[in-house]
Amino acid sequence: MSYSSINTATDDVALQARVEAAIQKEALSGSVADSDFAASALADPVWAMGRMMYPVAIDTEAAYESALAAGNPDPGGDPSVVTDGAILSAVQAHWPEDTPGGGTP
Repeated sequence: MSYSSINTATDDVALQARVEAAIQKEALSGSVADSDFAASALADPVWAMGRMMYPVAIDTEAAYESALAAGNPDPGGDPSVVTDGAILSAVQAHWPEDTPGGGTP
């Protein structure tokens, strides 16, 4: 595993879109829908996706790097490489807790 593959994953447009979709679903209908981060994510989806990309890339780095090494041309868009479950798990695990007094985390 390498920092290079993590960086490649964070720049993967297909993976970014999938991470953004997971965040928006959680912000709209997940158990965290009433959180500060959910409000921020709904107001600025690109910011929220950027906030989550490194945590998702780190949590899924082994699968992503393996797909790169195998020559997969679209590891971030291939749900057999980075599963929706893996993305959701990472998003949920790294969802910021509300800050005391409210406000954007």
